[in-house]
Amino acid sequence: MSSTPDSAVRTYIDAHRAAFLDDLAEWLRIPSVSADPARASDVRRSADWLAAKLKETGFPTVEIWETGLQETGASGAEGAPGAPAVFAEWRSGDDNAPTVLVYGHHDVQPAAREDGWHTDPFEPTTVDGRLYARGAADDKGQVFFHTLGVRAHLAATGRTAPAVNLKLLIEGEEESGSPNFPALVQARADRLACDAVIVSDTGMWSEDTPTVCTGMRGLTDCQIDLYGPDQDIHSGSFGGAVPNPAMEAARLAAALHDEDLRVTVPGFYDGIVELTGTERELFAELPFDERRWLRAAHSHGAAGESGYSTLERVWARPTAEVNGIGGGYQGPGGKTIVPSSAQLKLSFRLVAGQDADRIQQAVREWVAARLPEGIRHEVTFWGATRPCLTPLDHPYLRSLTRAMGRAFGQKIRYTREGGSGPAADLQDVLGVPVLFLGISVPSDGWHAPNEKVELDLLMKGVETTAYLWDDLARTAADTPAAETPAAR
Repeated sequence: MSSTPDSAVRTYIDAHRAAFLDDLAEWLRIPSVSADPARASDVRRSADWLAAKLKETGFPTVEIWETGLQETGASGAEGAPGAPAVFAEWRSGDDNAPTVLVYGHHDVQPAAREDGWHTDPFEPTTVDGRLYARGAADDKGQVFFHTLGVRAHLAATGRTAPAVNLKLLIEGEEESGSPNFPALVQARADRLACDAVIVSDTGMWSEDTPTVCTGMRGLTDCQIDLYGPDQDIHSGSFGGAVPNPAMEAARLAAALHDEDLRVTVPGFYDGIVELTGTERELFAELPFDERRWLRAAHSHGAAGESGYSTLERVWARPTAEVNGIGGGYQGPGGKTIVPSSAQLKLSFRLVAGQDADRIQQAVREWVAARLPEGIRHEVTFWGATRPCLTPLDHPYLRSLTRAMGRAFGQKIRYTREGGSGPAADLQDVLGVPVLFLGISVPSDGWHAPNEKVELDLLMKGVETTAYLWDDLARTAADTPAAETPAAR
């Protein structure tokens, strides 16, 4: 049993809830839209606001970290400035206390009343226990609950510093694709060194089914450009006698999967971490309504790799998608030509055990092997995000599950994320497990008009963190390093 008393935590949270929400509303009024250059000063104002609030919370070390000013090329010219990140640190003072890094972001998606908002997106409005504002759930609300959580932890335990060495890294460019984040993590790896990362930029299955995410897929995507004749040529004079790049683009797209919808690129599945029987059972416990899911997907049917459920396909299996295909004449009526070029855009979602560089090389070789003489081609990859996965038996994951279970008063189940994010950068550079702590639910409407957060769930996030730091410290003390499974 943890030494953090539940009643003391809840009493403290209840007493400080109103002031906490007032502070959060003040932060939400700052339109920190990183994608809009005109809002750069607001993104900086957001970082400054958070830094000041973290100092007020009690963090002895709070810093604004600049991004995007690395030298480029032999000329030594500096790159364009990026958005500022906020770093904070609060040492435990206990010998052998584990170090935990909390990740989140303070930038938000664009929003305007004319997009369909019922209220001003940057004037927080509370209706029926829901706080409506851009960033309420993604991600200011979920970042900010850590401030009240650590204060409740201290008040309930009588400590003057957290039970763990607590660090925060709150970036300012996540909604713009985190262009400077990998370089920032590499450059500051010594300051960010930790035993585990907590990502509070995620969600739960639903209000009634609290869950912990255990992993995210990676991503790499590309464009394949195919070139045939040096110009469009007459299909009557030359068609059927010279290679057609549009036809070859279609052949590539059709050949990407076999009849079981498995990816045919040689070596694509080599080394992947397969779903365990336990994981499949836990996924099956979730109250998944496929018809409802299909309505949300605006799709009229489910499809995918044979032998796997829909949830398994989107969370735990690698995929290849045709994102676009084109070439030749696209205007009204007909135009009887053999086009000179065609394009194919592909994306590959990756799971633990797959390496993006290896997948990219395999795709290049697959394309080259399938094209006939007379078709020149180029394959251009735009980058990669690595997958991350924390095993179910990891002691720190169990600690998070216990803390969340105490806050919610019920069993916590497990999910994964089908998408991709910057968490893998932290896992790869720091070499530690990534744990996902989020309380947002699908109805919160991330990136959509009328984004909101359920206030009672937000308080559950506060409560979870109040229990978590003491539980993690006890878990670290009781678990020899040799028995801690590595993250994947």
